[in-house]
Amino acid sequence: MKKKLLALLLSGSVLSMTLAGCGNSQATEEITVTENENVETKQDEGLESGKVELTVWAEENNFEMLEGMFETFKQEYAGQAEFEITLVQQADAETKNVMLGDIHNAADVVSLPDDQLLGMIAAGALSPVPNADEVSKANLAEAVAAATYKDTLFAYPYTADNGYFLYYDKDYFTEADVQTLDGILAVAEANEKKFSMEFSSGWYLYSFFGGTGMEFGINEDGVTNYCNWNTTEGAVKGTDVAEALLKITASPSFLSQGDSLFVEGAASGEVIAGISGVWNAVAIQEAWGKDYGACKLPTYTCAGKQIQMSSFTGYKLMGVNAYSDHVEWAHKLADWITNEQNQTVRFEQRSQGPSNIKAAASDAVAKVPAIAAVIEQSQYGTLQRVGNLYWDACTRFSETIVAGNPNGLPLQDIMDNMVAGITASTVQ
Repeated sequence: MKKKLLALLLSGSVLSMTLAGCGNSQATEEITVTENENVETKQDEGLESGKVELTVWAEENNFEMLEGMFETFKQEYAGQAEFEITLVQQADAETKNVMLGDIHNAADVVSLPDDQLLGMIAAGALSPVPNADEVSKANLAEAVAAATYKDTLFAYPYTADNGYFLYYDKDYFTEADVQTLDGILAVAEANEKKFSMEFSSGWYLYSFFGGTGMEFGINEDGVTNYCNWNTTEGAVKGTDVAEALLKITASPSFLSQGDSLFVEGAASGEVIAGISGVWNAVAIQEAWGKDYGACKLPTYTCAGKQIQMSSFTGYKLMGVNAYSDHVEWAHKLADWITNEQNQTVRFEQRSQGPSNIKAAASDAVAKVPAIAAVIEQSQYGTLQRVGNLYWDACTRFSETIVAGNPNGLPLQDIMDNMVAGITASTVQ
């Protein structure tokens, strides 16, 4: 679930962008959205009749569900064409790499995480959504933003659950307790239990900076970052956050550990609260049973005030291959399998959190704590668009904080060092 971003170097006039994966590359040009003669021709011709063969890439555990969606699609457009739809197993995490390796022979419709979108646009691989206004109005604004580049919608959102939030054991906590990290740690300390998060990961560490008003993001080169988390001005200074984190991590109930250890700790009874995502919902429910609870992230004390913890957010999208032989029917299919009805099917059959506004607002979704929590937290979230050097710089900073600043470095130096690492040039 947690992904470092990879800069993919594309040939010709197309930009390299930083995307999901590992490693880095160098690029200095801006994305150019190129026209595709094949797309223009197909869109001018209108919908074809006769035999239409479409291939869809998706993860195998979704095949049975998708087959059902294909059947209702065929019923919807019965008489307009003879459809032959083929499913091919493809891990979402590798969609971009595989597709850009051979665009002309790739699937007509592909499933992808939102952090692969920019590289696929840069390669001219995606056909823009023709009914963008309709799709945009139907889905959460954050999900639409994740599928958009320069006011053009390039894919169809279908889930809004790739983020993180707070899990807690209701046998220990009240709803008031979990509103603040101070409250959570106080309860854990009183009961000699633990609160867990993967503090050393930049994915989770961002939660303490996103709501401070300080600035962070990726530069227009698509490779390097800008960041002022070491600022000495403003209502919240960089050293204020460092002081807050030193206090938090000094708690005897704070555990910095990965997801798998969080699940193990919950199952053993040692951990009674933690930050993670929907991928652990089943395991946490098994551990805590009827006492399993989930909600948005808490606030934490910093510079004498309560600051809402933020998060990186993620969305799954369906894209249409710009080189599809049946590009308009491919759009119809992608639109169909991501509509309100089928996002509801996804939720019911695969427990996937919908991006469709009406589907997400259903009573059934509200009754699933993890799905409701990640959707609630999304209002405090930011799309993950970062350069590769961010990750290691955050890890080094986190290790210093968790160790309690053992070398006694001035806090400003610690913040300056982290920002220098985050914003460093990739040119050696």
